Formats: sequence, structure tokens, C-alpha cells
Amino acid sequence: MFNPISWLLSFFALDIGIDLGTANTLVYIRGKGIVVNEPSWVAVDKRTRQPLAVGSTAKRMAGRAPANVLVIRPLRDGVISEFDITEAMLEHLIGKAHEQSIVPAPYPRVVIGVPAGVTEVELRAVYDAAMAAGAREAHLIEEPVAAALGAGLPIGEIQGHMIVDIGGGTTEVAVLSVGRTVVSRSLRVAGDEMDEAIVQYLRNKYNLLIGEQMAESIKMQIGSAHPLPEEKTAVVRGRNLVTGLPEAVEVSSIEIREAIAGPVQTIMDTIRDTIDEAPAAIIADLMESGITLAGGGAQLQGLAERITDELNLRAWVAEDPQSCVARGAGMVLEDFRTNSQFLVDMENVV
Repeated sequence: MFNPISWLLSFFALDIGIDLGTANTLVYIRGKGIVVNEPSWVAVDKRTRQPLAVGSTAKRMAGRAPANVLVIRPLRDGVISEFDITEAMLEHLIGKAHEQSIVPAPYPRVVIGVPAGVTEVELRAVYDAAMAAGAREAHLIEEPVAAALGAGLPIGEIQGHMIVDIGGGTTEVAVLSVGRTVVSRSLRVAGDEMDEAIVQYLRNKYNLLIGEQMAESIKMQIGSAHPLPEEKTAVVRGRNLVTGLPEAVEVSSIEIREAIAGPVQTIMDTIRDTIDEAPAAIIADLMESGITLAGGGAQLQGLAERITDELNLRAWVAEDPQSCVARGAGMVLEDFRTNSQFLVDMENVV
């Protein structure tokens, strides 16, 4: 039966695509593109659990907040670890998206990217958090599918394509054809593990204690997966564990490459295993289309070159790789009737 109220809501309400990432959360509004790109951090009052800051402000508070304030990332390894805080973060993000609308739009349709390897319980947690945060409708899309759409891959065609989406908490590797996943792997090793490896390396080699944000900064400055044409150096600041005093150490890109070798090799092995499982006909397609890299981790220097050298398949980084999942979710909303085929079927999720 035609419901005029529902029809009016769908006409005026915002359609929002969200990449609910471990490290960063991006929001896409239908017809406008990416409007929010915030770190996935929330500062809450320890006693009341009420959010005090979200996003960039909360991230800057990490390690600097007073004792009564807890600064956390409510998602770990791509899934919700703090449901109520994730709900508050989504409310904040949806509210920021509403600021883009001239007409009040309190009931948005939301499409959220989720890792391909999550359990039904984890899927339901994301769905429930979105609905509790004020969504009129909540739909989920697997991150490798969304990333492939956002990277511009014609995944609806018969030809096979491969996407590697390296985020903060998970690495998603998938071979896609005819709009569906043929082979996929979801690995909970990604940017966060590289940061932790840098922290441990500097602790062991230099007795230097640094924070995760410093490790991330060094990774972005001089981290690499393949020898660089010209090796670089950077200054790392932290606390000497022997003297207890502040100390600055100059490290090279060779050292940081050694530090993150473990997580990078794990990702390489996962890509190789996924290729091994792909049908022979699709391997022929991949020799033509190559391997597309998406996600913030795709920006690691030399990664595409290493994949190309070791796997004998051309690897290339998508344009603005960090926003691929959000753009893919947005593409579903731009033509929902056609692209809803790419969404997760929630009817069979308990």
C-alpha cells in the first residue's frame, strides 16, 4: 500500500553512506559526496559515559585527557567493541551530515560498510547501532565490494577484478565477478598492527617508548614495503625507558621497513592465498585488470611495487584510496534500485 508519509520522508531525507572504519570514519551524502572525514575517536566522561568530544578533537585529547575522561576508539579490528559509544559517534556524524541540508531531515537512509569476515552478531551490532542513532533505514555492504565500486571497478561485469582494501583494523582481499564475491579473505592485520610493530621495534632497539600516534606519523612519513629510490630519515620523539627522560632518535626508512615487515608479509601471504583459490579463468582476467589497492594502508610507499614484483600481477592504487568504501556506499545510494543488489541480505541475519 502506498504510504504518502513514507514517500515524503524518502524524498526529503538525507541518504548517507558511512565507512565506519577502525581508524577513520567517512560520511558520504547522496548528491554531495564526502562531507565528513573524522578519526574514529570518542572522549567520554568515565562516570556518566556521556560523549564529550568526537573525531579530531577527541584524537588530539588521547594521552592528554584528565583522569575523569576516557579517550577511546569504539571500533577494533573493524567491528564494534563499545556499542553505546559507537552509537553516540554515529549520532554525531549523522548530525554533522544534517548540517549540510537546508530542509530538516531527521530520518536518513544509511548504508554502512562492514568487513567481509564479520560474524552475524557483529553485523547485527552495526545495524542496531545505526538504527539507534536515528536512521530511517540501515543497510550494510561488505567493504571490499564498496571499495571496488568506489575505485571505479566494473564489478557487475563478467570479467574478474581483485580489490585489496587495507584499513586501520582489517585488510579485505576479494576477487569479484558479476557483482558477487568469488573468493575473499578478511584479515585482522592492517595499519594498526604496523603502528604497534613500530612501537615495539623502537622499544627493543632504542629503549624508546612512543605512542601510537607518533608511530602512525612515522609510518606515513618514511614507512615503506619496498626499497625506496632514495631512503629517508625522520626524528622520533618519546621517553627513554632507561633514564625516564625525553629523547629524540633519528631513524631511517630501512629501519621502519624492517619494523613493519611482519604485518606487511602477512598481508602479502593473504593476497597470494586468495589468488591461489581463484578459478583459472579469473586469473587470466587479473593479468589484464591487475590488483586494485584501496584504504588508507594502500598509501604505504612501495606497496604496489612489491605486490607487482612478487605476484607477477600489476598492482595500482585507486584514486583517493582512503575514501573508496565511503564512495562505494554512496554510489549505492545514488542509484539504490539498481545497486541494492550489492548489499548484505539482513533477512537471514539473526
